Amino acid sequence: MTVQYPTIAECVGNTPLVRLQRLPGDTSNTLLVKLEGNNPAGSVKDRPALSMITRAELRGDIHPGDTLIEATSGNTGIALAMAAAIKGYRMILIMPDNSTAERKAAMTAYGAELILVSKEQGMEGARDLADQMQRDGKGKVLDQFANGDNPIAHYASTGPEIWRQTGGEITHFISSMGTTGTIMGVSRYLKEQNPAVQIVGLQPMEGSAIPGIRRWPQEYLPKIFDASRVDRIVDMQQSEAEDVMRRLAREEGIFCGVSSGGAVAAMLRLSREVENAVMVAIICDRGDRYLSSGVYDPR
Repeated sequence: MTVQYPTIAECVGNTPLVRLQRLPGDTSNTLLVKLEGNNPAGSVKDRPALSMITRAELRGDIHPGDTLIEATSGNTGIALAMAAAIKGYRMILIMPDNSTAERKAAMTAYGAELILVSKEQGMEGARDLADQMQRDGKGKVLDQFANGDNPIAHYASTGPEIWRQTGGEITHFISSMGTTGTIMGVSRYLKEQNPAVQIVGLQPMEGSAIPGIRRWPQEYLPKIFDASRVDRIVDMQQSEAEDVMRRLAREEGIFCGVSSGGAVAAMLRLSREVENAVMVAIICDRGDRYLSSGVYDPR
């Protein structure tokens, strides 16, 4: 018998969906989280990263050996660095210099080249520089913010997985919003199965800094975002997101990042409003890439 061994690319997706046991308290609701940190490069962004490169190849837009450029706050960059290593591309990543050391090190470990912009320039400045480099002929920008291959990855995989794993019983889906690819793709799929499923997006309160998610200025709002696909947007305070993140590790054994803590915090809020619901929140990455920031230091 010939054994068929998977490639690393074939290990992206099909992540576990697990039930929270202690944080929900006494409730009739079922609170579930999808562990996207179980993807090979450690985050939900593995899905769109592989999708954007693979689908661009199929269209003939890019070819192995080409230079790819992307602005990133971290997870997409790590995922793209992995995908570029798998497929043989030179990868240039542009990110704000206040990103954690773990994120920077992970990108360069996969062979990507890193360009840093200032904290003040932020993701908007990183995106502007990526576009300028493309105009200067230095490579092709994949542009996760406007690339339909981003949400299609979640329409094709994340959404169907959640529907299957809940036996079609899901009533609420909660996700942090950065590029908005996850919530756009999952919303499209789940609403096609059951229009009554509530789609809840998370954004930081004014003045809160939650890695990976943003309140975008109108001129930088991701082009893939369609407000009609989100039923409700929750504003999340950084301190609440960090508190629930730490509680997930200490009370549930789920080690994740700040935006994931925020998504679960929003789910806990919603759980107090309804009964007999089946809620799913995205745990978008692992907590080890945040350790140097101090968010897990004893308090």
